[in-house]
Amino acid sequence: MYAIVKTGGKQYKVAPGDIIEIEKLEAEVGSKVELEAICVVDGDKVESDAAKAAGTKVVAEVLEQFKGEKQLVFKFKKRKNYKRTKGHRQQLTRVRIEAVGSAKAEKKAAPKKAAAKKDEAKAEEAPKKAAPKKDEASAEKKPAAKKAPAKKAEAKEEKEAE
Repeated sequence: MYAIVKTGGKQYKVAPGDIIEIEKLEAEVGSKVELEAICVVDGDKVESDAAKAAGTKVVAEVLEQFKGEKQLVFKFKKRKNYKRTKGHRQQLTRVRIEAVGSAKAEKKAAPKKAAAKKDEAKAEEAPKKAAPKKDEASAEKKPAAKKAPAKKAEAKEEKEAE
């Protein structure tokens, strides 16, 4: 599942676990922010209506506030001896996408996740059963492993002899 989110006048394709650099957000490092989804793709289902996709929650955690690389701005007019160089460093925010999904889907998934954790805990607590022993009769029914053709074996012996 992935979504296309709009932030800072740009659009980004994001999936859970992605780390992206976006225009600066007014948020503390470690806080969670919600981004505006404009398109959501979940397997075969595609929701491209921005109004319906806006109901999808895209939760991201702020990892870092930093300045981007220096961008040079060079103005030039030929044959006029006019040259101007300036630089610019954009303020950016690095975020990790935590979850992509609708609020309804998350509410439904939460009980399932809790039940799965309980089942795992029960499985760990239960004593492990010994593997059943195989009968000799069932072992006899299995076909014998195929042997390499005699011609190939003879050819190898001839090469070694030479």
